[in-house]
Amino acid sequence: MGERAPCRPATPLAAKGPQRRPSCIVIGPLHRFPAPDRIEAPLEPSQRGLARSGLRGSMSRKLISERPCLMLPESSQMGQLPRFKVAAVHAAPVFLDKAATTRKAVSILREAAHAGAEFIAFPETFIPAFPVWSALWAPIENHDLFARMATESVFVDGPEVAEIRHEARQLGVFVSIGISERSTASVGCLWNSNLLIGDDGAILVHHRKLVPTFYEKLVWAAGDGEGLRVAETRIGRLGGLICGENTNPLARFTLMAQGEQVHVSSWPPIWPTRPPAEGGNFDNVAANRIRASAHSFEAKAFGVVSAGFMDGAMRDALVGRDAKIARVLDETPRAASFVIDPTGRQISETLQDAEGIVYAEIDINACVEPKQFHDVVGYYNRYDVFDLTVRRKRQQPVAFRSDDERPPAEPQRPAASLPRAQLHEIGPGYGQFDP
Repeated sequence: MGERAPCRPATPLAAKGPQRRPSCIVIGPLHRFPAPDRIEAPLEPSQRGLARSGLRGSMSRKLISERPCLMLPESSQMGQLPRFKVAAVHAAPVFLDKAATTRKAVSILREAAHAGAEFIAFPETFIPAFPVWSALWAPIENHDLFARMATESVFVDGPEVAEIRHEARQLGVFVSIGISERSTASVGCLWNSNLLIGDDGAILVHHRKLVPTFYEKLVWAAGDGEGLRVAETRIGRLGGLICGENTNPLARFTLMAQGEQVHVSSWPPIWPTRPPAEGGNFDNVAANRIRASAHSFEAKAFGVVSAGFMDGAMRDALVGRDAKIARVLDETPRAASFVIDPTGRQISETLQDAEGIVYAEIDINACVEPKQFHDVVGYYNRYDVFDLTVRRKRQQPVAFRSDDERPPAEPQRPAASLPRAQLHEIGPGYGQFDP
């Protein structure tokens, strides 16, 4: 835990003429972040610009490593579209502690803002944790863990989210963060949600994962289409999907069709599918890289891959419950965090075996040229052949209507005057009735 994980050299973009070499910085392990009870004071308005440029004097921490990770053509520097630094957070929550995890998130936001990041992406359900125990034990053994997860999950209008929103506004940064969301209608209903927060602190997109994946169904309810939105901001059009949703071509196309330019995919720290002795366990890194690169290549958008991390405290809490699952936790592939360009190439370092933050420079101008080759939401599609409809409606358990809102009742005709129903066949065994 105390040593920095080795970093793989970034793959540069092909370029002609003079090139700039922006830096990709990897921040070190957990002790580089302030402890949850030692958070720095919020930035003053006069300091925000310095924070973005990483020049805030003594408050800028020493970085573990700095090396070039992206080369852009000179023509990109001359473009009119936004350019900014993005941060992919690779960190563990304070396991099942929403208050402490929120304080840690604030600390990470400040760390990334000081380094000049303007868009900071956190992993799946960073607050309060990913419920990996659903893969480890039968549900009849996990009642206490579910109850604790429900208690430590958060309301979107609660104090934890309010603190993150306040910090985003103070720092002038955009934030994507995964939360386990509580329902106001049920003490036991939870959603796997992601919030996209603007640099003014406003919630731009509130997305609930459409379908919990595999054993996640034992914890979270299904979401809806309300959050399948792309936010148009000063740094570009931002969108994202949660974990396995990045396998869903219809969900991904929905974001592409809104002109998405930067896509955040958030992931859990590990995702066991088999006992290690059997082999064939789910390869988090390979599967996530394939899906993230595919989306970036198809959308011609940048991809920010932010995965969680299992720290010693999380492992100890689980192994302390049942020592037999230690091998599952230790031998299941750990997820990785990195950044991808619009051609599907990785342009940042990879973080996998240590906590930290991966940075990369984003130039939205780089999304333009690849659109000539395959623009699946432009010329390279057939809307006369394909027709996609998305229902953006927040699901509620009940809809109330007062008496004065009811439409007037239609007068009924005498039964004798009603025509006989006629059946129009539309297929074997199916039909619809017309009056």
